[in-house]
Amino acid sequence: MELSERKKKVLRCVVDLYIRTAEPVGSKAIAALPDMSYSSATIRNEMAELTSLGLLEQPHTSAGRVPSAAGYRLYVDELMEDQRLSLDEARSISSAIDEKLQRVDRMLEKVAKLVSQATELPAISLASRQGQATAQRFDLIRAGDQSVIVVIMLSTEEVVNKLLRLPVAVTEADLKVLAALLNATMTGIPAGDFTGQLLEKVMASAGTAAPLVPVIMDFTAETLRRQGSTNMAIAGQAKLLGLPEYRDVDKAQKVLSSFDEEALRDLPAVMGSESGTKVLVGPENVAQELKDTSVVMTKFDIGEGMQAMIGVVGPTRMDYAKVTARLSYFAESLSKLFSKPEQPQLPEAKTRQEE
Repeated sequence: MELSERKKKVLRCVVDLYIRTAEPVGSKAIAALPDMSYSSATIRNEMAELTSLGLLEQPHTSAGRVPSAAGYRLYVDELMEDQRLSLDEARSISSAIDEKLQRVDRMLEKVAKLVSQATELPAISLASRQGQATAQRFDLIRAGDQSVIVVIMLSTEEVVNKLLRLPVAVTEADLKVLAALLNATMTGIPAGDFTGQLLEKVMASAGTAAPLVPVIMDFTAETLRRQGSTNMAIAGQAKLLGLPEYRDVDKAQKVLSSFDEEALRDLPAVMGSESGTKVLVGPENVAQELKDTSVVMTKFDIGEGMQAMIGVVGPTRMDYAKVTARLSYFAESLSKLFSKPEQPQLPEAKTRQEE
């Protein structure tokens, strides 16, 4: 459907005003807009033709017009103007995200301590995102002649931003061209695809804004890598020293040395993508230092595209039934807790196996 520029402008105004007021829009309201140069009579005629084309509707006789579904479709596809986040909006969203991530980190530490107390064994808790994050949209906000705020909306529905300072001035036109280029070339791809070849390709088309490209690409790639990382907490390592199996100092030292993020980060891969409980006995463990121990792990969803895992490490003679029951209880409680907008206190761990 090919419309004249005048009809497009009138349709855009009708949709914008209706979105803002929720009231049918009349020709006089459109004619009163600051950037409208057409008379009320001309606008009324255009609205009548847009109605006959099925793009506007008239809910009542002599009332104003409202957009039809077809009108909204055309507006979204062709007429809608891109909006950029303001600096305050970007800061507000980033602050909310940071608060959520800090809450997850604090929860992981608390959970690890509670699991260790409930099982009398060293415990780990971790949370990670499912799948690879990608950039979904780039916005560039000019904060000064030589300052730009890069805002990235991720596939995880999170927003990150960074203030960049340049030795050269940039204009709104420069940023508009660069934003379009970034959205065309750097969205929907994982961090591993941010290569030197891609850098050269984007810089070659960025014109005077080319100096911004390497910094933006590095920031984006690092953000995506960080999104794919795993948050982890470990507690109760010293509890091993009270067990008969680890009275041998050398043996205890070897096991305790394996309690670091590097060695334990592979445990989620052993679990696979399925939720539930898994027991690794002795040689089944991924770390060489854990070959004489057993690991019991439970994996569960905590919402927002994230999975969590809690587990304990101990001697192969551990009470598997009791440990599994406790971990399952924690997993069920935490899964429910994270699905609520307000987080209550963690419930007490059950103390009897039959519970």
